[in-house]
Amino acid sequence: MKTPIHSVVKIVAAIFILSSFNHIQAQAPVQPAGTAITEATPKGNSKISGIVLDSAANKGVEFASIALFSVADNKAIDGTTADEAGKFSITKVAPGSYKLLISFIGFKDRTISNIKIEKGKDIELGNIQLASSVQDLKEVTITGEKSLIEEKVDRLVFNAEKDITSKGGDASDLLRKVPMLSVDLDGNVSLRGSSNIKVLINNKPSTIIAANVADALKQIPADMIKSVEVITSPSAKYDAEGSGGIINIITKKNNLQGLTLNIDSGVGNRGTNLGLNGSYRKGKMGFTLGGFGRAFYNKATSVLDQTTFSGANSYLTHQTSTAKDRGLFGQYSLGWDYDLGKNQALSAGLRYGTRNFLQKQNLTINQFENDVLDGTSLRKVDRKDLSGTIDFNIDYIRTFKPQQEWSISTLYSRTGLTNNFNTDLLNESGAVSGKLKNENTNYNSEFTLQTDYQTPIGKNQLVEFGAKGIFRAVNSDYKYFTAGESGDFSLSPSNPSGTLNYNQNVAAGYVSYTLTTKNKYTFKAGTRYEYTSITADLGSAGKVSIPNYGNLVPSINISKSLSGSTTLKAAYNRRIQRPGIQQLNPNVNLANPQNISTGNPALSPELTDNFELALSTNVKKTYLNVSAFVRQTNNSITQVRMAVDTLQGAIVTTYENIGKQQAYGMNVFANVYLTSKWTVNGSLDILHSYLEGQTTSLEGTSVPVSNSGFNYGGRLMSQIALQQGWGVQAFGFYRGKEIQLQGTRTGFYMYSLGFKKDFANKKGSVGFAAENFLTKGVKFTSDLNSPQFVQTGQTQLYNRNFKITFNYSIGKMSFNAPKKKTKSVNNNDVIGGGDSQR
Repeated sequence: MKTPIHSVVKIVAAIFILSSFNHIQAQAPVQPAGTAITEATPKGNSKISGIVLDSAANKGVEFASIALFSVADNKAIDGTTADEAGKFSITKVAPGSYKLLISFIGFKDRTISNIKIEKGKDIELGNIQLASSVQDLKEVTITGEKSLIEEKVDRLVFNAEKDITSKGGDASDLLRKVPMLSVDLDGNVSLRGSSNIKVLINNKPSTIIAANVADALKQIPADMIKSVEVITSPSAKYDAEGSGGIINIITKKNNLQGLTLNIDSGVGNRGTNLGLNGSYRKGKMGFTLGGFGRAFYNKATSVLDQTTFSGANSYLTHQTSTAKDRGLFGQYSLGWDYDLGKNQALSAGLRYGTRNFLQKQNLTINQFENDVLDGTSLRKVDRKDLSGTIDFNIDYIRTFKPQQEWSISTLYSRTGLTNNFNTDLLNESGAVSGKLKNENTNYNSEFTLQTDYQTPIGKNQLVEFGAKGIFRAVNSDYKYFTAGESGDFSLSPSNPSGTLNYNQNVAAGYVSYTLTTKNKYTFKAGTRYEYTSITADLGSAGKVSIPNYGNLVPSINISKSLSGSTTLKAAYNRRIQRPGIQQLNPNVNLANPQNISTGNPALSPELTDNFELALSTNVKKTYLNVSAFVRQTNNSITQVRMAVDTLQGAIVTTYENIGKQQAYGMNVFANVYLTSKWTVNGSLDILHSYLEGQTTSLEGTSVPVSNSGFNYGGRLMSQIALQQGWGVQAFGFYRGKEIQLQGTRTGFYMYSLGFKKDFANKKGSVGFAAENFLTKGVKFTSDLNSPQFVQTGQTQLYNRNFKITFNYSIGKMSFNAPKKKTKSVNNNDVIGGGDSQR
């Protein structure tokens, strides 16, 4: 059955043929004025027919273009397109000598000469095979910048496939090189100074990303990342969450026929990884199977001094610690897709991610009262952060004609989280005097149902609308146990234990309109409404009163093409930010009795207004992007610290909706092709932050507090392609002082140098990379203060790293026509956890 899309494609193909005729006519001798081709072309009653086949797949080349030339004057006199099976025929051909030119995108042109037509006789050419036109990349001379950066009306796309030093690393290593992004030493990501962002993987969310972005990124191998989309002004189609924006990581995919297996591995003194990825496609069905594991090991030392005040007395706590970190991160996936027809596709995916982070810490705490030593305590702390996440999705899409499509997507995701610690309390001789254990088990599950529809209006307009429901449940069960120097653990009567049951349902609908004008303006405007209902309780402690709320979030993106290579963009959007599980979980972490942390289940969402202006241009061999932004957040979810009345010298850290945050800044990014094989690119980030909120005075009353200042950062990277498959890359990164509500955190730097050698058959490579190799590692400090306390901390992270990488691909693939993409669920609506700070 013919579908509308077939008619459209045939029309396009016919236009292509006519364009070819015009081009050929332009090269032919000029005809007498007023002479038309049809008048000069005699007609007959013969027919030329055949079947165009892909020489590798041995299947018909759909919509191949066939042009008929007269040998006498080399003029194109007729033409047609092949049908879905590659069959074609040209009728009413007059007697004479002819040749056929057969062409299609992705294949080499094929000419069939010496076709002689006799009166009343037909010619059957049979099977005509076309060979794929695959170019060797070393023959291509790069003259533009689109291979590295792509500008779209609402996002910037960073193509990351040629990175060298990130091989053997994870997604956080690669994201450090993306314009406008900043990644700290723990892997926490911020966009233009805001850590309230959403991270998607191939447009899909995961509950583990909602729980901890930094750890989720460690599960994604850098080798498998194709591009990173930085969406600074999300349209109404996206969830309203993520006040700073959205980061969408696109992994490498293919639509080839056959069987392949790819091996990626790396060995280093700070980390080892192994990845296996395979794909199989035959006909309309395809399968992918992948697995990736990464083990890392590191050590750090830290010093922390904090002074608390109570009346006329002061209490100083001096802490020193040494820690050894070990982690194992893995991700395993199974994918399936099937082309139901020319205009329908179905896909499903199953993904499992695991995180196993272990830390052994030796902690010494000296306590002073009015500068007199009051006591010393020694602790050995074993901390375990474990998780297992399973995601399952089914997606369906129906295409009616180009840009008109309807999709329905489902996603079920469940994560089990374990955050436990075991502490041995030691006396001055080093013997165990007591034990403390915290068991904190969390479950986070989501079910999402989403439908989207889009349709063009005329040639320059597009309307999109859709609806979405998210049903989310978070459960936490935490207990404290104590024991003597020997014996069994028993439930602690003095330390808190309890549960959190948190259910959140989100119903959303949106409409978006895109208009492209003749004078090269593009307008994309829309609005989204989200209604959130919440029920929460603390088990036997009773319910938590959290009101339901609805939010209308408009957005508008405007771009103007000033010339062929210059684009100006302006945008406004409103975003909301719901708290994540790390902010909500009321479990009290007492691993360090002088630095206690806990969540707040009564947190409300925050609202942010974003304004942006950006200019991108190509000047000869240089690509330049300059952007400026302003952001204001009300009801800001802010990390706050206060002294503990019942425990002298102790500070508790939690989260509150207590203030507002204002930020403005700019980002400059440039990429220069010094030669066709040598590129240099870098960026400069400038951010000014103003934060205000509340803190507690010595008398226990609430007092206003504010802080402001500039933050500077930048990065520089250079790549050179050498002879015989060799390549070298150097990278450097710096992030300046970070402004926090109650103080500052000093900046840090990272740098790396890498070499890579491609094998002669281009099926693999071996490489070497070194990071922070001139120093032992990175040192940074933090300074916090309030009327109740003053705190100064210093951490030395020994992250000097040397690694060897290896990858190899086996299997044979053949090119096939691109298959349809199915749409998938995007849940980008909760804050990621970790230790990220504003």
